[in-house]
Parts: sequence; structure tokens; C-alpha cells
Amino acid sequence: MQMRPELLLPEALVFAGGLVVLLGGSFLPRDRQWVARVVAALVLLGAAGAAVVAMAGPAQSAFSGTFAVDTATGAARVIAALTTLLVLGVAAGEIAGSPRESDTYALLLFATTGVMVLAGSTDLLVLTAGFLLASIPLYGIIGLTGGRSGAEAAMKTYLMGALSGILLMLGVTVLYALAGGTDYALLRDVLPTAPAGAVGAGVLGVLAGLLFKAGGVPFHFWVPDAAQGSGATAATFLTTVPKAGALVAVYRLVDTVSSGDGSWLVVAAVLATASMVLGNLAAYWQSDPRRLLGWSTVSQVGFLLVPVAAAGRSDLALPSLLFYLAAYAVTNVAAFAVTAALPEHRELTAYRGLARARPGLALALLVALLGLVGTPPLAVFVGKLATATAAWDGGHGWLALVVVLNSLLSLFYYLRWVAPVFARPAADSPEFRGPGGAAAWPAATAGAAAALSLALGVLAGVLWAALEGPLLS
Repeated sequence: MQMRPELLLPEALVFAGGLVVLLGGSFLPRDRQWVARVVAALVLLGAAGAAVVAMAGPAQSAFSGTFAVDTATGAARVIAALTTLLVLGVAAGEIAGSPRESDTYALLLFATTGVMVLAGSTDLLVLTAGFLLASIPLYGIIGLTGGRSGAEAAMKTYLMGALSGILLMLGVTVLYALAGGTDYALLRDVLPTAPAGAVGAGVLGVLAGLLFKAGGVPFHFWVPDAAQGSGATAATFLTTVPKAGALVAVYRLVDTVSSGDGSWLVVAAVLATASMVLGNLAAYWQSDPRRLLGWSTVSQVGFLLVPVAAAGRSDLALPSLLFYLAAYAVTNVAAFAVTAALPEHRELTAYRGLARARPGLALALLVALLGLVGTPPLAVFVGKLATATAAWDGGHGWLALVVVLNSLLSLFYYLRWVAPVFARPAADSPEFRGPGGAAAWPAATAGAAAALSLALGVLAGVLWAALEGPLLS
């Protein structure tokens, strides 16, 4: 048995960093809690560096083939680590000096470890462990950063997480009974000859848990409530980082069970369509910016599921998924960081006149919202183009059309937020505080994330044009 624990160095670094922050933070005075933030940031940078080094080598496996160290795992590691690093920038302006500051940083690191484990899992038992490690700290993050409304959001998230977790474990049990094991290689060989009804029940159970983590239909109901009721730190994290692990795990599972059977690709296409349409329609009626972004993230999960429907049929499927995850991560963080910089502005109309009072922040918000729509040359545009191309190559031309139509539909509710930003301020418009104080960190994070979205989009667009074909293939 080849254990090779050194291949899990990024996960070990982040988890050990969480323990150090948790224990060390209890000995730090209230005005020195920033030390825990610095330690967390260094750990995340180290984990991202270790993941990049691992990606440069050949694909390998650890713990007897139950954990894959390949391009997908490496990309998810880097996305999760660097996005959590950006979340620390939001947290620095919201929870600095609070009684639970170091505890929150520790929970963020533990949840990020679970996300990384989810991404590399090639065994259902490891997948279950990753799901629990990514879920349990999340409940605490939501409750700690949101006050009374955060407690309610944490309870809703916990109830949905408990239900989906039970379904996931039931699915694992059924698949284990059918295959006699939990390894993906074994499932790929045995499931095609197993009873179709039992296989369907097992796979759908596992997908239920993963879709909860991703925030997709039908286990999406907690996302807008948690985004609205929790603090900006929790809202930014929960709508961004878990997707990196959950959607890579969904891709691996669907790719495994769809071997020789395209029905699961159709299921992925239907789930993608449902998430896109429902998320966009529900977002249109929202007046709270964070709740709007919560429904927006449900629709974005639909776009991210599009390449899953082309798994095994298009060479562009996995690269487009990984690029879209990176593009969405930085763009979504930019949007939430703007709301964190303006915590008292909880209505879209309250942003009226922002461009005159805080032009830098208004520009970051504009880049973020146009990025989420999928406007060139921003990164999400290239991601949507690549995923639609993958769907077309995979034989789902209708799904590529759904991507285009839903991108146009999303433009309307994002414009409901953009319009007040650049409108002339009214006499009773609320004042916007300056960039100093606690709001400086989120404002800087918003600008950095927006700049990353623009730079990533331009770079990817140049590569696409130069290759005149599949992105990053």
C-alpha cells in the first residue's frame, strides 16, 4: 500500500495552520489578533505554492489511489487557497478586534482544507470526509460573523447540510453495496452492469451532498439566506470557496459513472439549466445586494455545471470548468468586498451616487458586476465562452444556447444595481464614508480582485486568440 502522505502537503499545511491559529489565538490579546491573520495568510500562500509545485509534476495518487494529485486537484487547491486569502482581506475590515477573530480564521482554514480534500477525492469515503470537513466549520463561520441574523442563517444552513449529508452517505452506502468497494476505478468497472435503478439512487444521493456544497439546485435554498443574514466574511467565503472543491468532485463523479452511458450527462445538463434559470429569475426581484449576489451564485453554479455535461466528450470540458472557477472566484469576491466596504448600505437604491463619492469603489463594483454577466474582456466572459463551446462539442448544442440566453437574462438584474451607482445623488441619498478605517481593507480587496478578474480575462483572451481553439488545451 502506497500512502505517500507528502502528496497532501497543501492540505496538511492549511489544516496545521488552522490548529496553530486556533490555539495561538487564545493566548493573543485583543489588539494583537492580527497576528493570527498574518499566520493564516502565510499558510495559504505556502499551500498555494506547494500546489503549484505539485502541478508541475506528473499526475500521482496517494493513500492507495483514494486521492488524486493531478491538474484538477492542483487548480482547485490554488483557487481555494488564494480565494480564502482574499476573504481574509474582507475579514480584516469586518471582524478585526472582535472576540472571535482568531476562531474565525481557524474555521476558514479548516473549511478550506475540506474543500481541497473534496477536489482530490477518488474514493467515496474520502469524499464523505472532505464533505464533513468543508461543511461543519462553515456553520460556525456563518454563526460567528452575523449576530442574531447569522444565527438564523447558520441554523438554515445546518438543516440543509444535515439533510444533504444524510443523502450523500445513503448514496455512498448504496454504491458500496453494488460495487463491493468505494474506489472510483472500481465503480467505473462495476456500475455499468449493476441495476440501473439502484445506481441512479446512489449517484443522486452523492450528487445531493455535492450540490449542497456548491449551492446548486435543488439544494440551494440556504444560499441567499446565508448570504443576506451572515457577515460579509462568511457570505464571501460560502458563495465562492466551496465551489472549487464541490464542482471538481461533481465532475469526477459524473465522469466516472457516465462511462458508456450518456444519461448522467443529460442529468448534469438539466441541473445546470435549472440552476441558471431559477437563480436568474429569483435574483431579479431582490433589493438587498447580498441576497441578490446569493441568488446570482445559484445561477453561476448552473454555468459551472455546463462543462460537467460534456465530461468525457469534449477536451475542453475540464479546462473550461477550472478556468471558470478561478474567474468566478475573483469576480465574486470583488462584488462582496464592495458590500463589506459599505456595510450600512443594504438596499440597491442606497448605492445611488457612489461613483461621485467613491469612484474607485464604484469602478471595482462595475467590473465585478459586468464580469458576472460575462462581458469581454473580463475573465468570466472567457469562462462562459469556453463552457458553451465544451457543451457544443459534447453534443449539447441546446445547452450552449441556454448559456447565452441566461447570460442576457442576468444583465437586467445586475443593471438594477449598476444604474443607481452612476446616477446623480438625490438630496436624501445616504453619505458614503471615506476609504479609511475598517472599510479600507475590504475596499482594497475589491480593487485587487477586480483587477485580477480583468487581468485574467485579458490573458485568457489573448491565449484563446493565439491558439485559435480550445482554451488552455
